[in-house]
Amino acid sequence: MSTALPTIAILGAGKVGSSIARSAVAAGYEVRIAGSSAVEEIALTAEILMPGAKPSTAAQAVDGADIVILAVPLHKYRSIDPSGMSGKIVIDTMNHWVPVNGEMDELTSDPRSSSEIIADYFPGARMVKSLNHIGYHELEEDAHTGRAIAYATDDEAAGEVVATLIKDFGFDPINIGALANGRILEPGQPAFGAHLTKDSDLGLAALKN
Repeated sequence: MSTALPTIAILGAGKVGSSIARSAVAAGYEVRIAGSSAVEEIALTAEILMPGAKPSTAAQAVDGADIVILAVPLHKYRSIDPSGMSGKIVIDTMNHWVPVNGEMDELTSDPRSSSEIIADYFPGARMVKSLNHIGYHELEEDAHTGRAIAYATDDEAAGEVVATLIKDFGFDPINIGALANGRILEPGQPAFGAHLTKDSDLGLAALKN
């Protein structure tokens, strides 16, 4: 007897969120997507760009989801209601782009990885950093080509679920350990944008937490 796939909520209906939605629907997941616009407007976008994804409010999407994917511009993460996230697997796909997000002192003045800082805003969430170091268009173009996607988390069980998701998207998962290690996936780091394979050396031994 087959086990039902987790339900995915994607918060953010831009290029990243749309691409993830298409990949998830193609892999057989139930997908609910929410954006900053009204559900009716998201519905029009979903019908054209994300067929099969269910337009929802953020609250509705999160309430019915097993996995929540953060795909909003990083500077808007505090616009997301953290209630309801406790106990859920939350995948942080967000990157700090100064031209887009502006200077964010809360990130630049803190030595921790961006995902560790963001995790403080979502108490109880099972935070995983992933899907941020690959271009949104490459999620579809490079699926099933032997390319790998890395993930970092302090929750081993959540990491296993995300590893399965990555496989279902057509990529090889690379477990890089603790959430703190997610910093090597951030913009400006060697892994960001690199065409990784499952045997890629990400320099974990030299990483200083």
